[in-house]
Amino acid sequence: MHRTACSVLALSAALIAGPLLAQPTPTPTAATTKAPSEDARLAAFFQEAFMEAARLSPETLSQIGLKERYDELGDYTFAGQKKAVGLAESRLAQMRREFDPAKLNEASRLSFALFEKSVATQKTQFRWYWQTYAVASFGGPLDGVPVFLINTHRVDTVADAEAYVSRLRAVERVAGEAADDLDQRTARGFLPPAFVFGRVIPDARNQLKGAPFDDGPDHPVWADFKKKVEALKTEPFDRTRLLDAGRAALTGPWKTGYTRYIRALEAMSAKATTVNGVWALPDGEAFYADMVRFYTTTPLTPDQIHQTGLDEVSRIRGEMEAIKAKVGFQGSLEDFFAHIRNDARFKYPNTEAGKQQYLADAKKVIADYMAVADRQFSTLPKQALEVRAVEPFREKTAAVAFYNMGAPDGSRPGIFYVNLSDMGQVLKPQLPAIAFHEGAPGHHFQIARSLEQADLPLFRRYAFQGAYIEGWGLYAEALGKEAGFYQDPYDDFGRLSLEIWRAARLVLDTGVHHKRWSREQAVDYMRRNTISSDRDIESEIDRYFTLPGQATSYKVGQLKISEARARAETALGPKFDLRAFHEIVLSAGPLPLDVLDSRVDAWIAATR
Repeated sequence: MHRTACSVLALSAALIAGPLLAQPTPTPTAATTKAPSEDARLAAFFQEAFMEAARLSPETLSQIGLKERYDELGDYTFAGQKKAVGLAESRLAQMRREFDPAKLNEASRLSFALFEKSVATQKTQFRWYWQTYAVASFGGPLDGVPVFLINTHRVDTVADAEAYVSRLRAVERVAGEAADDLDQRTARGFLPPAFVFGRVIPDARNQLKGAPFDDGPDHPVWADFKKKVEALKTEPFDRTRLLDAGRAALTGPWKTGYTRYIRALEAMSAKATTVNGVWALPDGEAFYADMVRFYTTTPLTPDQIHQTGLDEVSRIRGEMEAIKAKVGFQGSLEDFFAHIRNDARFKYPNTEAGKQQYLADAKKVIADYMAVADRQFSTLPKQALEVRAVEPFREKTAAVAFYNMGAPDGSRPGIFYVNLSDMGQVLKPQLPAIAFHEGAPGHHFQIARSLEQADLPLFRRYAFQGAYIEGWGLYAEALGKEAGFYQDPYDDFGRLSLEIWRAARLVLDTGVHHKRWSREQAVDYMRRNTISSDRDIESEIDRYFTLPGQATSYKVGQLKISEARARAETALGPKFDLRAFHEIVLSAGPLPLDVLDSRVDAWIAATR
């Protein structure tokens, strides 16, 4: 995620609101001119606070469907982040000064408390600005710019195209800010593990390859701009003028900016020679403890999380042994791992035909689940869900699969992205669980549903609660089994292979950053307990080294959601309704896990 002045906690660069911000204001009447209630005043305050923060980031404004500052890019400096935190603190003080929680209804009191939590979290994250790696295994600070232009910048008019060109020119300034930030980190010794540069530098160099930089195929941004301009209903001379301006912006300011940025990456790479967990950074242990609290939204210690991971790995291995016996495989569980990993019948060919088959199979899994989704959910998201291949220019650092949220008005669908750069990365038995996690009923059902909750303040609809979001995705993988999928025991083994991977993450993340494991120790543990290929293992371990704490969110969140459900099933017996439980979990937007627990307990009491 790139750095902008807008908080990544409340206003992620991936958020989209569309028409939610364009609701008409009613004409005042005698009935509507009376003083608003405290709850209505607080709702208006939250709207104002959200938009004030959003206006610090032109990218966020575009992503929530507005064309304010449409010809600009955001602030990629430490000062920009500091300004965003200062604004959040100012708004928090205003809220506490102007509103009394005792005068609010229950829903508003919850929003009041969540706003307080969000600002506290933002302050904590900013405290660790320098310790948080600017360059990681999944990319660098500029990686979001091309994706943003292609996926978010709409060109409906000539003015929109001119704004696109202005943003291309702004890359010179933005890249300079990112490069200066990297130089400061290099000078201060806040260096990431050495291996990250083997991925990030080639990706950055790709931004200067292809037409109009050379005689190769069109650079993706150039291809996107040409396509959008050519679709405009305007005079030919306008299209020619715009294309000339776009070409000049890319070969001029864009190229100058990326050249400076690449130099900064190369200078940092020359100094980054070690591979350690964040314990090696100044105040590294305190930093890691805060990251674990941030991503899990729990007070669990690294030692507790490590032990939970060991216990879960042991439990899941037992379930895997049962499937191994069921299919009649002779040999150890590790032998079975190798069998699944290497047998050609479990792989897609690394050909164009194999890639298209993977896409087709992923689409079928989603369609098949949607046909039975109403058995498990009383409310389905209105937003469409598409399956797409990751664009070639970011294949090298992109994850194997991930979700990109859409707009609730349907102007942009939710997207389940699959990385087709190497078909050896995904095994056929794993595809159903991946599709359930990233698409339906996983991230799409949770995130799209959150965006559609018009009664919630915007900061809650777009809140980042890592354990809740990723925990729901992992929980959704098992929902597929309850819905009647995974009938093939190998598919069920594929589901377990993904669950044990998330359990192993608890062991590995805490092992690397708290117990000071070497990279070799981490690789060996993952090789012994997962069916991942060596390439995937290397990539995953690199991710854990450079995104401390994040990998713990999946299993911690899934365990908490599953525990809450089991508690409800026990307490309610025949009164338990799975669809109603899912409504309680999803209808309030992303929540810290303790708040989710309280919400479920209140529902149990009311139902009983």
